[in-house]
Amino acid sequence: MMPGGPHDWVRGLLQIMPHHDEEKLFQKGIEEFNSRRFFEAHETWEEIWLASPQPEKKFMQGIIQVAAAFHHHSLGNRRGTRSLLREGVAKLEQFPAVYRGLDIEALRNAAREWIEALAAGKDPGVERLPRVHARARK
Repeated sequence: MMPGGPHDWVRGLLQIMPHHDEEKLFQKGIEEFNSRRFFEAHETWEEIWLASPQPEKKFMQGIIQVAAAFHHHSLGNRRGTRSLLREGVAKLEQFPAVYRGLDIEALRNAAREWIEALAAGKDPGVERLPRVHARARK
């Protein structure tokens, strides 16, 4: 194990990684999320999260928790889905409606709908899984 923790190598790599490479990783995570490969999106974004300073670290953690929540849903774990969605939305609430060129408000709203449905004992179903969309600032 490396000094300071098992993820120090990732932090070091991202510190020297050009911004465009980080952006490619971020976009890869969006593609995975939108393709309903939530576990993969979570893993991809975690590479960025590990080396991110605040407030970016908080944003990345929020979006990762939303992805992880829907991975839990794919495993039939409604309780884990709801818990992770609540945690992810709480973090994403700290960011504007459009952040990093993404419609974060739409993602938050979709996650809230899932939280409410799951709390009522309902499963919105795979056709209601959210996607992350680009949106220009107003």
